[in-house]
Amino acid sequence: MPDFRAELYRRYVTTFHGGEVPSESDLHGYWTSCESWFLPLLDGLPRDAPILDLGCGYGPMMLFLKRRGFTRVEGIDISEEQIRAAKERGLNVTLTDAFEFLPSRQGVYAAIIAIDVIEHFTREEVLRLFPLLHEALQDNGRLILQTANGEGLFPGNVIYGDLTHLTIFTCGSLEQILLLTGFTDIRFRETSPASRGVKGAIRRLLWRLVRCYANFIRKVEAGKHHDIWTENLICVSRKAKAPEPQVPSVP
Repeated sequence: MPDFRAELYRRYVTTFHGGEVPSESDLHGYWTSCESWFLPLLDGLPRDAPILDLGCGYGPMMLFLKRRGFTRVEGIDISEEQIRAAKERGLNVTLTDAFEFLPSRQGVYAAIIAIDVIEHFTREEVLRLFPLLHEALQDNGRLILQTANGEGLFPGNVIYGDLTHLTIFTCGSLEQILLLTGFTDIRFRETSPASRGVKGAIRRLLWRLVRCYANFIRKVEAGKHHDIWTENLICVSRKAKAPEPQVPSVP
């Protein structure tokens, strides 16, 4: 049976982005968020470290990393329109499927970044994808994910905002697949307001108040506390370093 996603991906810019790819001047707000949310997760990574942007789209994350001095970033996507737009910006991108691309990249990457990607896979595909991500990383390599948060305050806008969204994660279910695949040092964070200046400070203060109120309701309803309330969640994990081979002692 043909995959219903194929036609949607083929015309993803036309049907989902309104026919236009944002200009670089339109991306400053996005890059401000990247500065707050993602750049700290790359601390200690050399600027020439190999990085893969999985589901790179038209390249906004790649452009951000390039602006921050990372020189070996490549991206893949299955949307021809988006790859064309990324190539027009001089980015190193390939039109390909993750299941075809990753098996030939074992142990290559110091980091793999997948922003708003894993929700596009079925559960069966997720169980195939994560082992491939694990194998494509170097020892101690980082996997950085952003995906729709099934436990967020208003997840519906993200979950149902794209016909190609198929699997929605919570921190618990994402940790489940990461542990099953062999990832370690799993950490989660919110995509909380990242605006700068007075407006940003006010938004951050108001968000803290909203979180307190949401947790009050959660405590009353289920006796539980909840840490990640934003419509998206960010997760970073690592591929465990392989143990050193044991050298037999000489008698």
